[in-house]
Amino acid sequence: MRTLLKFSKAVDWLNAQIGKYVIWLILASTVISAINAAVRKVFDMSSNAFLEIQWYLFAASFLIAAGYTLLNGEHVKIDVVSSHLSKRGQIWIDVIGFTFFLTPVCLVILWFGVPFFLQGYRSGEVSGNAGGLIRWPVYAMIPLGFSLLLLQGWSELIKRLAFLQGLIDDPTTLKVEKTAEEELAEAIRRLAESKNKAA
Repeated sequence: MRTLLKFSKAVDWLNAQIGKYVIWLILASTVISAINAAVRKVFDMSSNAFLEIQWYLFAASFLIAAGYTLLNGEHVKIDVVSSHLSKRGQIWIDVIGFTFFLTPVCLVILWFGVPFFLQGYRSGEVSGNAGGLIRWPVYAMIPLGFSLLLLQGWSELIKRLAFLQGLIDDPTTLKVEKTAEEELAEAIRRLAESKNKAA
């Protein structure tokens, strides 16, 4: 179990690092959207590439951050039954969910998603819209995102089994950390300070 807990810690670290940077994709999507809207209104011109890159970035942020979201316990839960159970009962529901639901769903999506991505990559598939983008980068987000989610699901499963054995504290207790918005604001502030020092 100690080896599995080390694996769990490594997966948690990986998804935590990814989560810190994926938020920038939302900012990039927002900026591109604003610039595209301004150019369309001012110059009466636009490009399908700008429209498509917005949903590429949004899809990437949504899929790649799924593991990070699970790490932080932010996925939607329906606690109608589990809220009336003991902590061990709640942990057992998580164990069953990660084992018999999350893992098979992720594996099925990877089973179909990897060939889908490879086919798009080999064919060089391009959007049917005029000026559209190649499609394989967004197709790659499917196997990448679900691989990260699967790894995080296994990490959460390991932590819950370790808790049931009395090896670790309750893994469902969230540590108080900054929100994603606070982290983004802090990163922007640090970037501005570094630019001011360089100037």
